[in-house]
Amino acid sequence: MTRRQKKTLLRIVLAALLLIAAALLPVQGVWKALAFVVPYLVIGYDVLWSAVRGIAHGQVFDEKFLMAVATIGAFAIREYPEAAAVMLFYQIGEFFQSVAVGRSRKSIAALMDIRPDSATVLRDGEEQEVEPDEVEIGETIVVRPGERIALDGVILEGSTAVNTSALTGESLPVDLGPGDKVVSGSVNLTGVIRVQTESLASESTVSRILELVENSADKKAKVEGYITRFARWYTPTVVIGALLLAVIPSLVTGNWAEWIHRALVFLVVSCPCALVVSVPLSFFGGIGGASRHGILVKGANDMEMLAKVDTVAFDKTGTLTQGRFAVDAVHPREIDADALLDIAAAAESFSTHPLAESIIRAHGKHIDRSRIGEVKELAGRGLQAEIDGERYFVGNARLMEEASADYHDCHLPGTVIHIAHGSEYLGHIVINDTLKPDAVEAVAALKTLGLRRTVLLTGDREKVAQKVAGELGVDEVRAELLPAQKVEAVEELLSSGAKLAFVGDGINDAPVLTRADVGIAMGALGSDAAIESADIVLMDDKPSRLPLAVRIARRTMSIVRENIIFALGVKILILILGALGIADLWLAVFGDVGVLILSILNAMRCMVIRE
Repeated sequence: MTRRQKKTLLRIVLAALLLIAAALLPVQGVWKALAFVVPYLVIGYDVLWSAVRGIAHGQVFDEKFLMAVATIGAFAIREYPEAAAVMLFYQIGEFFQSVAVGRSRKSIAALMDIRPDSATVLRDGEEQEVEPDEVEIGETIVVRPGERIALDGVILEGSTAVNTSALTGESLPVDLGPGDKVVSGSVNLTGVIRVQTESLASESTVSRILELVENSADKKAKVEGYITRFARWYTPTVVIGALLLAVIPSLVTGNWAEWIHRALVFLVVSCPCALVVSVPLSFFGGIGGASRHGILVKGANDMEMLAKVDTVAFDKTGTLTQGRFAVDAVHPREIDADALLDIAAAAESFSTHPLAESIIRAHGKHIDRSRIGEVKELAGRGLQAEIDGERYFVGNARLMEEASADYHDCHLPGTVIHIAHGSEYLGHIVINDTLKPDAVEAVAALKTLGLRRTVLLTGDREKVAQKVAGELGVDEVRAELLPAQKVEAVEELLSSGAKLAFVGDGINDAPVLTRADVGIAMGALGSDAAIESADIVLMDDKPSRLPLAVRIARRTMSIVRENIIFALGVKILILILGALGIADLWLAVFGDVGVLILSILNAMRCMVIRE
């Protein structure tokens, strides 16, 4: 809770206590009025001041103005408790709205940790740690395992595996060696490399992604608050109606006191506190109920837009898949599958590469390392290992060609690890990222909810993306996309009239999360940038929470509409009765406070969420 919210809460509590005390005081006349003026001013001074400033700036007809006129009118007809209570209820509603939608978002740029704080540059044969902005094009930087590459460039010395998933969405680490290009923001996994820079920090991949986020944020429209939009026509209508009711009949009948009294009753019942409290409270209830199910909705506007969504676009890695590799298939030739897996696991047993770990995990047995002799890493190709005194090659197709092994490509998508005994081809192992257990269920549930299209937007390879889409039942696939191309794809979907939600988890998703109508981030494993850019965060990383979020949003909006229709319907009826002299102040109080209480009770239904 912010300092301002704490101050408001303190005022609410203080005003409520003063209101109770004023009601219990055994005083009458002007002293009774003064007793209720105290809590009224404590809780409502800022509303009154806002109304005065609005009048001074020509912005007369807003909810602050109507609150001021209605409550002052209640004082004028000597309904002091009503005036103070109505202002108190209004401020409670404002407080709920502030808590629900006022979560401040820190600067996206400050949280995008893909921009390294420093770079190690070689100058005069010595290593110097400097800020990336100080490195010129053509200089050589040293990047050690675990460090993030500071600038775009080309590898001069060394070989390594590089994790680019934060930038491209590509799930598999890329093996790189001398002559290969590297991009800033990617992570060096295994070896020390020296990189000749080809860009300044201001022109690097990281900087371009930051720029995309900022530009996308500028394009995203702000949804106006319900109350402000409503007050644009409601407030001037009731104020003008009250004036006409006070003046015109009085001119005809000469009974000014009677018609002014009716006009003030008109103003009291027209006070929009049932709306200004119940509408934000409905959103607050929906947001609070969603949070108990691991769904963080950052604001009422986001809840409103999610209820309208008809198209969902997904990132793949870390969103629908676990980002954890597993052996998908073992295809031996002239030996059995267990023997092939045993050879591969023995060769990879000293490696920390994610692909090696998946093979060892699939092998699942103790590896006798005494069988293993020299293991030589061949940059960008794989391994040469001595096992039981025999030479084996474990790696990609390039390595098989070098070994003169009669290999063949696999018909299955994924990363293929070939194994050869000398030049004798033994078979291959297929490795893929694994789907999250509830991913298929999530896509099916979205279709059940009536969404018209699901789209997969990924930086992964076309063949892999098509396989995943087929397993999930996704309608459309766009693969091998860079961050800028993802933004273009989203722009295209938006231009077709789609109400679009994008679901992602990586830093490369931040621009798209910001640009979509609703950005939804996977929270537990997702990047800070994605979480800060998103409107909604699925804190437990379960795709099945997405259909639940849509259902919560739709139910919340349904309750909001019920409260608006109920409050307006009752008020309009009592306004008509009041104008005809049939409704007295007690009915006006019911039309205000009674409708408020019933609307609040209805709004509290939003907090009850059933999966």
